[in-house]
Amino acid sequence: MKIARTAEYDATPEEVFAVLRDPLFQEAKCKATAAVRYEASVEPSGESTVIRTERILPSDGLPEFAKGMVGETIKVTETQEWGPAEADGSRRGTVAMVVAGAPIALNGTITLAPGGPGTVETFDADLKAKVPLLGGTMEKAAAPPIKDAIDIEVAQAKEWLAR
Repeated sequence: MKIARTAEYDATPEEVFAVLRDPLFQEAKCKATAAVRYEASVEPSGESTVIRTERILPSDGLPEFAKGMVGETIKVTETQEWGPAEADGSRRGTVAMVVAGAPIALNGTITLAPGGPGTVETFDADLKAKVPLLGGTMEKAAAPPIKDAIDIEVAQAKEWLAR
């Protein structure tokens, strides 16, 4: 299942990326998504920047069959690997999200580019559940919370940029 989101920021790509790579922002993002517990890290890796969050989230809102697989909470690990800035400040990165104990994963790309009021962020990923017969149902159940989490991150980033 395709998950795509676009956001516009009233800031340069450099300013947006400075927020995204701030460990305190990553912690605030985790809190805002109702994580019961979380860890966040931002590490340089050569010319890249690796942002990793691990969140323990309540499984409320998941269908009963999915709750049966994961229990009362789910552990979601998200890894973003951003490349270096281009001459115009744009950046491209990859995103991977894994849910522990569930055969579901998200993989895709994220870009920051000059545009709109300052920067346009594009999120384009595929959500896949590797379960015969139930895969599509699991993807449909997982997509709304993932989209909500992306929207929360965008709202948090806009809040941080307005400071």
